[in-house]
Order: sequence, then structure tokens, then C-alpha cells
Amino acid sequence: MVRLVEKNKVVKLRLYGKSINEISEKLDIPKSTVSIWCRGIQLGQNQIRRLAERVKFGSRKGRIKFLEKIRKKRKEEIEILRKRGIREIGKLNKRDLFIAGVGMYWSEGYTYPIGNQVGFTNSDSRMIMLILKWFREICKVSEGRFTLQVKINQIHKDRIKKVENYWSNLTSIPLYQFNKTVLIKNKAKKVYLDTDNYFGTLRITIRRGTKLRRNINGWIEGLARM
Repeated sequence: MVRLVEKNKVVKLRLYGKSINEISEKLDIPKSTVSIWCRGIQLGQNQIRRLAERVKFGSRKGRIKFLEKIRKKRKEEIEILRKRGIREIGKLNKRDLFIAGVGMYWSEGYTYPIGNQVGFTNSDSRMIMLILKWFREICKVSEGRFTLQVKINQIHKDRIKKVENYWSNLTSIPLYQFNKTVLIKNKAKKVYLDTDNYFGTLRITIRRGTKLRRNINGWIEGLARM
């Protein structure tokens, strides 16, 4: 009698469109038994559609789980490689800093053939701090010879003081050594979702830098011959 009651429940659920697995889990009956009891049942279009949708959902759910596993693995790999990179660089000695600075200046500094101005412009605060370290420790530039200038898009004109203070605090160079901030009038190509963390670009120039510029040109030429 008990088995008959269970079978009736199985048949009822199957006719409703439940899958073999769903019925087995819901009634705590082995899938093999459920499968046998449902063998002769003919499903209608609604039941078939429900089962198809469940299979599709299960497939999508499985794909999401698979992609999440890949993302997690990629994230772990990125962190491992990041830490490895930091270890491989280690602490820079004076020679390392010298070569790194020459390479950075060659890439981002003022190297046009006409003129002897020493300058460097970038928006990455880490590059700004590294090149300043290079100017100070390798090039022996005294603090009073630095002149800074901020460039930001005009849509951020209300944040000028905040941006100038950011760069001044970061570089430890007082605001009286800053030239007037330049407002860029063209439409911003890059959209910053967090505008409070947008600080434009910083231009660094060195007063009385002719001799230094000629020296830097020689360093770059020497590096190019390696």
C-alpha cells in the first residue's frame, strides 16, 4: 500500500513536468525506481517545455559556475604573478634607479631635438614619484628648481584646488612652485566613473636644465647602443 501511494505521488509529479532527479530528491526515492515507475508515462507539450527549460537553465547555471571557476583561477594567477614580479624586481640600487630613470625619460620625457628643456609629463602617480626620485637622487636636482603644472579637463574646473593639493602633497613640492593649471577644452575621451579620483596629468620641468638635458641625451644615446 505504501509503495502504491509513493508511486502515485511519482506519477503525479511526473505528469506535472518534474524531472526524474527532482522527483527522486523530493520524495527520497532512488532514481532507478522513479525511472521505472515513469517509464510508460506520456508527457504533454507543457511538461516537455518545462523539462526543456529546466535543462536549459541547468546548462546556463553550469556555464556560469564554470566561468566563475575560470575567473577565480585567473584572479589567483594574477596575484601570484604580481607577487613574483615584485620579488624579481626587489630593492633598486643606485645603478638600477639610474637605468630605470633613463628609460622612463626616454619614453615620457622631453626629448625633442630643438631646445634643451628638461621635462616629464604623466598622469600615473607612481611614474611621477619614480621620476622625481631619479631627478633628486641621480640628477641631483635641488628642490627649488622644480616647476609643476597640472592639466585637467575643463569639466573638472571646480576641483582645481583639490587636484593641485593632491599633487603637491604627493610630490612634497609646495604650491608656489606650481604654474597656473591648464584646462583642456576638448571633450574628454575617457569617462571616469569615480571623478573624485581623477587628477589629470602633471607636468614637471626643471629650471636651469640645459646642462642636465645634454647629459640626459648622452645617457639615452648610451642606453640605445646596448
